[in-house]
Amino acid sequence: MAPPQTSAFFVFFFFLSTMAAPGLGGFVGVNYGRVANNLPPPAKVVELLKSRGISEVKLYDADPTVLSALSKSGIGVVVAIQNELLSEIAARPAFAMAWVKKNVAAWLPSTHIRAIAVGNEVFASPMAKTLTPALVQAMKNIHSALTALRLDHLVKVSSPIALTALQSSYPPSSGVFRPDLAVPVMKPMLELLNGTGSYLMVNAYPFFAYEANAGVISLDYALFRPNGGVVDGGTGRRYLSLLDAQLDAVGAAMTGLGFGDVDVVVSETGWPSKGDGTETGASVENAAAYNGNLARRVLAGDAGTPTRPGGAVGVYLFALFNENLKPGPGSERNYGLFFPDEASVYDVQFKLHGVATRRDQSAGASGGGSGGVSGGVGAASGGGGGEWCVADGRVGEERLQKALDYACGEGGADCGGIQPGAGCFAPNTVVAHASYAFNSYFQKMKRAAGSCFFGGAALVVSQEPRFGDCVLPTGD
Repeated sequence: MAPPQTSAFFVFFFFLSTMAAPGLGGFVGVNYGRVANNLPPPAKVVELLKSRGISEVKLYDADPTVLSALSKSGIGVVVAIQNELLSEIAARPAFAMAWVKKNVAAWLPSTHIRAIAVGNEVFASPMAKTLTPALVQAMKNIHSALTALRLDHLVKVSSPIALTALQSSYPPSSGVFRPDLAVPVMKPMLELLNGTGSYLMVNAYPFFAYEANAGVISLDYALFRPNGGVVDGGTGRRYLSLLDAQLDAVGAAMTGLGFGDVDVVVSETGWPSKGDGTETGASVENAAAYNGNLARRVLAGDAGTPTRPGGAVGVYLFALFNENLKPGPGSERNYGLFFPDEASVYDVQFKLHGVATRRDQSAGASGGGSGGVSGGVGAASGGGGGEWCVADGRVGEERLQKALDYACGEGGADCGGIQPGAGCFAPNTVVAHASYAFNSYFQKMKRAAGSCFFGGAALVVSQEPRFGDCVLPTGD
């Protein structure tokens, strides 16, 4: 079907009124790959996305059938330029313009194309030696085409990099790019991203690090579950998740080149639900924990890292479907959130309903307690701008009790106030006691990013919570 035509002038005002670019706020989207012969048609896929509340999707091409199906869906789209086109786009500005006109401008505004991914993991591709020198020029030519069409403020240009672009990543503060990439490629790329208001796309997979070092890396640390964390000896910062450590390693490498303020979007991350016998950690349970906990954390507005505690992270989970034709180990064919028949491999929530998030609270949400936090928490009127960590009663008492036991034990929270006879023992409920313990740990950690999570059982609020006569301190 021919794409709808529209003027750049109309596109500009349409987008200003309806869209916010990824990277400016936390969101959870999916990567829609199609390396399979048994997937539903794009029209049905769009129905699936909408039914599950998935509002952002990243593609690996700009297939017109898919773009047509996404038209008028309200779903934000990242289209991609395949690696094999990079050399020609870099060498021929006219070819870049033709590509943008055909695959981006022609579809706006009905299809909400937000960004163009120029290549994918170019430095790790089989043709890296040929493509790497062409990458930044290809990005510049695509951006120039967007500028000529007056679309550059609406559609961002970036390129997903793999963590193999780093020479060093541990501890996070030692992160640096490989010498062959740092100055020749990454510095001009970051300069372009900074100058155009774009962001760096990063493909980050804690699964790979865990699978290769299962005897050293804690599974809880990889899956966002309660754990003692890992301290960066260079900064003293405590990391409670492996993904945070990976992202801060990238951030350190960017800072080393003078571009630490460029935003980062996690363009791919995920965990396989099945793998070969030698692929340690690949399971439905672990995949559900990783993707579910990450999504919950991002949507609750608590996805900053220790280096960027206030940052709102955009994440595209990999992948929408299990793809049966992908080469490599068994895990490669089992990253999907859904089977090809559209049944869920496991459940991931893409929207939080009725949960008080940091963003909601800062916007002035009030009344009736801490938003969707249940179990007897009351919000005092006129909270004075502090932050507290409280239990989310929706997760159930069993999960809360496990997180409470961790906080009062290995976590090192001060739980004296909830012992029998102490001032905050009443009300004697799991939610109240867990909130006291979680908040104790949160304040002890100086409200560091990620220190109010506890495997998805906690969230940050900015209205003072009360439990009977017990008031949780802010630590200030």
